[in-house]
Amino acid sequence: MASQKCLPFVRSVWESFRASSGLEPRYLLRVTGATPGVVNFELPIEQHHTNRLGILHGGTIASMVDLGGSLAVASKGLYATGVSTDLNVTYLNSGGKIGDIIRAEATCDKFGKTLAYTSIRFTNSNDELVARGSHTKFVSLAWKDPQNIVDELSPRPQKPS
Repeated sequence: MASQKCLPFVRSVWESFRASSGLEPRYLLRVTGATPGVVNFELPIEQHHTNRLGILHGGTIASMVDLGGSLAVASKGLYATGVSTDLNVTYLNSGGKIGDIIRAEATCDKFGKTLAYTSIRFTNSNDELVARGSHTKFVSLAWKDPQNIVDELSPRPQKPS
């Protein structure tokens, strides 16, 4: 049941980012899958995502590490996904050129009352690992958002009667 609610919830968080941010509307990401703790998304590469060499800009990937970490936190049921405390990116291959698609899988590795730790892997059209990133979020205040569905996505085991 939790998996069925996860994808629509993550997509609603993504749409709220797009509606209220100056940066996210530039990323026409497609959230392609979500289960509690894992989100998959892809980005069709457009000119404003590229550098002067005509390939995917490292800053675009760094922004997607930030966004992917937030969506991974959302997949655990937090609507307000907290604020960044740390972000790291390692670049390994070209992400592609205009018209290519870069794919990502973001995982919430640890989810606590104060901090959430996430990791993201990016692959290009040839299924080569392009980059990997990590993102730490301060989530203490996010637990108070009335739109959270943490209990629905991470139900606690029922005690036997």
